[in-house]
Amino acid sequence: MNKVSVSAPGKINIFFAVGSLKPDQYHDVVSVYQALNLREVLTVSPSTEWSVNVTGHLSAEQLASVPTGAENLVVKAALAIAELADIENAHPVHFEITKNVPVAGGMGGGSADAAAALMAVDELWCTGVAGERLLSAAASLGADIPFALLGGTAIGTGNGQDLRSIQGVQRLHWVLVANDSGLSTPKVYQRLDQLRAERGEDPTRVGVPSVPQELLEALSTGDPSKVAPHLHNDLQEAAVDLMPELADTMAQGLAAGAIAAMVSGSGPTIALLAQDAAAATKIANQLAIQGHIAIPTFGPAAGTILEAQ
Repeated sequence: MNKVSVSAPGKINIFFAVGSLKPDQYHDVVSVYQALNLREVLTVSPSTEWSVNVTGHLSAEQLASVPTGAENLVVKAALAIAELADIENAHPVHFEITKNVPVAGGMGGGSADAAAALMAVDELWCTGVAGERLLSAAASLGADIPFALLGGTAIGTGNGQDLRSIQGVQRLHWVLVANDSGLSTPKVYQRLDQLRAERGEDPTRVGVPSVPQELLEALSTGDPSKVAPHLHNDLQEAAVDLMPELADTMAQGLAAGAIAAMVSGSGPTIALLAQDAAAATKIANQLAIQGHIAIPTFGPAAGTILEAQ
């Protein structure tokens, strides 16, 4: 093949609970991921050298922040496929990434790129890496990448890589409010531990997190008013503490008609739950007038898929 195109979804965490700080400085988490119909598109083709080009519908600042060298996860994904296929001298690949997911916003755009690269390079090289082997390769590259392959709505446990799909989830409409100022995920976790310690909680002795059954039941109804009370993110308080303007953005979203507002993952992207598609468009337009980057979308959406060639 001369060229292969694959798309993969961004995501939000509609529920995210953080457990104890472990000796390795990581945390056990429980998350409900939802894939969004906001997709990264990646095209691969043979090349004389490894190269990455990035375009898309994001700000120039966000696009410029995406690495275009070997440190980009798409290159690491290709090398992971080569290793699984016992290819010693992998032929270089050119990656063309069209970004639609805000960068460094807690929405898994880089993970979507990596998931797309795994599938695209496997197809380009005809290596036949699939199923559990592909998921294992994804997990070795990053915690959010297996879900980018899977899509839909799923519960992630442990470090987020152990996934269980939730069936029967009805469509929800969201508005994503991006922020050109990034937040460091490790710093957000560290600040959460500090905040817990400051109020007398031992960060190493936090209860085992779990997903409330009420949220799972609400997701099957498709009624956003029933889903809204159960949206939750333990990282939100730390993200807002580090970037207080996020609280203002959430308040503006609610004033514009959102049913609920939350920080997505470690931030700084804000996820606003809307009543329906028309309401999402109205909210996004109102926030755009106020100077925000606001994107209406919906979930759940398909995982990583081959695009028509």
